[in-house]
Amino acid sequence: MNDENTKKKLVLDSISTPDDIKKLSDADLTVLAAELRDEIITTVSKTGGHLAPSLGVIELTIALLRSLDLSKDKIVWDVGHQSYAYKLLTGRRERFSTLRQYKGISGFCSPTESEYDTAISGHTSTSVSVGLGIKVGNEITGKEIKTVAVIGDGALGGGLAFEGLNNAGSLKKNLIIVLNDNEMSIDKNVGAFSTYLSKSLSGEFVTKFKQDLRHMLKDAPLGDKFIKFIKKIESSLVSFFIPGTIFENLGIKYIGPINGHKIGDIEKALSNAYLQKKPVIIHVITQKGRGYTPAEKKPDIYHGVSSFNVETGELGGSSNFVESWSDCFGRNLCTLAKVDNRVVAITAAMKDGTGLRGFSNIFPDRFFDVGIAEQHAVAFSAGLATFGMRPFFAVYSTFLQRAYDQIIHDVAVSNLPVTFCIDRAGLVGADGPTHHGVFDLTFLRAIPNIIVMLPKDSFELEQMLTLSLSLKSPVAIRYPRGSVNTYPELENQIVELGVPEIVFKGKDIAIISNGYIFNEAYKLYKKLLEKGHSISLINVRFLKPLDVKVLVDELKGKSLIITIEENVLSGGLGEMVQSVLQEAKLFISVEKFGLNCFVEQGDIPSLRNDHDLTADKIFEKISKSL
Repeated sequence: MNDENTKKKLVLDSISTPDDIKKLSDADLTVLAAELRDEIITTVSKTGGHLAPSLGVIELTIALLRSLDLSKDKIVWDVGHQSYAYKLLTGRRERFSTLRQYKGISGFCSPTESEYDTAISGHTSTSVSVGLGIKVGNEITGKEIKTVAVIGDGALGGGLAFEGLNNAGSLKKNLIIVLNDNEMSIDKNVGAFSTYLSKSLSGEFVTKFKQDLRHMLKDAPLGDKFIKFIKKIESSLVSFFIPGTIFENLGIKYIGPINGHKIGDIEKALSNAYLQKKPVIIHVITQKGRGYTPAEKKPDIYHGVSSFNVETGELGGSSNFVESWSDCFGRNLCTLAKVDNRVVAITAAMKDGTGLRGFSNIFPDRFFDVGIAEQHAVAFSAGLATFGMRPFFAVYSTFLQRAYDQIIHDVAVSNLPVTFCIDRAGLVGADGPTHHGVFDLTFLRAIPNIIVMLPKDSFELEQMLTLSLSLKSPVAIRYPRGSVNTYPELENQIVELGVPEIVFKGKDIAIISNGYIFNEAYKLYKKLLEKGHSISLINVRFLKPLDVKVLVDELKGKSLIITIEENVLSGGLGEMVQSVLQEAKLFISVEKFGLNCFVEQGDIPSLRNDHDLTADKIFEKISKSL
């Protein structure tokens, strides 16, 4: 691999615009696919990123660019983490080494990054709806353009995708939907729809079946009428093996399955699809991780990776194990489940990401992976809670946003004891604005009945999980990505519902933080202490409910209050503190530190520094006030 990297990529070097791909011979296309794989593997081995998804769609990407005129036609990727080859072929090769890096290019599609990126695509199951809107909008303005929505088999199981399919079938517009079927999303696909798709038995089987039957027809010395009859039988027999019926019944023409690594076959299917007067779904069978043996063998592990050794496939990272917040959550939930058989765990296609693999192995009858279906997961949890179970729904912060109505309608209104275990809260790094979990505190704080807990360390997470099991209301416990915090030098104070932790008492200044961002608050406390200030350090632990008396008593007499939160300022901790002070008629200056915009991708220390969320930057900002 390293020797190949030193060679000039003759074909890839010849691509300046997407139209250049149309000039290549079949032999050149084969070389181009290999060069793209080499470039992606080499880059992601250094930057980290979504390796297996992009390796699987290289031939599909080439076929799409050869069949479309991107000066007018549109491709909507779902999700954009499979668009690395697309980025390399649409003018971003020179910057590709900055993939997912601070001030670099996004790991997803972003219209602000390139004219060729039609829509933002960080979350899944959106492409059919967005693509349909683009197609209809252009027709209204009198433009005839080709519109292709590329969606994975895992994403197609999401509710929004079905809503889009339903509308597309009724509108009868020639939207082309490419179903990239690799039997994987992040984890192995689950659910009845995934099982239905697997009826194809594999694209190779069906393709061979059709080829053999056509070969027989070609050589048969029979009349035209009989040949037509046999072809009808072919269609019937093939439809027995392929999962096209559901789409045809929705008014969507089904083509496939197609070998997703044969560029010519895909181009023929696309040409056929463009001639239709109705929506078309092209079922393409691909191999996730194609062309890199470690990723082919373990596509789930190489779905999203940090840096790795190209030659051995060995993943980067420290060999010294440090428990993550996700693992800490999973371990403690197993402990609760062992003593309480009401405890059940739910995930939306993120078993490994949320730390629930261990739970699924120990308690398979009480573990439910519902697929990419957060709305269903919340409503399902409500049903479980209605009849005495204690559901814990582990979900990334930005994915919980997709189920906001169910949180209110199905859980909060009925005050059901569902616990939302909110992973990846705050800044998450390289995935960028679609994945930073910086809105959950605001949208949860507005909902009655929900208790919002924020552990600062592993001790508090354990305490809060145990506490949530004793409560009769919905609970949200929020924690970040990465290694769990510990503070061995601080004395652990038992967690009591609504009671803030007064870590240190002081006379002049109060620093208030919520959750894991306490690590920056603690550093700031030490810096101010060194300057001779008398400081209270407060870890609120609960955004709601809050023991206002404890907080107010500690804030009385202060000249300055500093609030620190990794959430948008609107509706967050700082505004809550200001409200408490106003009601108590305490007129104290409050300096709020949080976020007020969509944050781009980058390493977390750099992003915190840019947005004044480090102890050093906060100290610099407040020095003038002091």
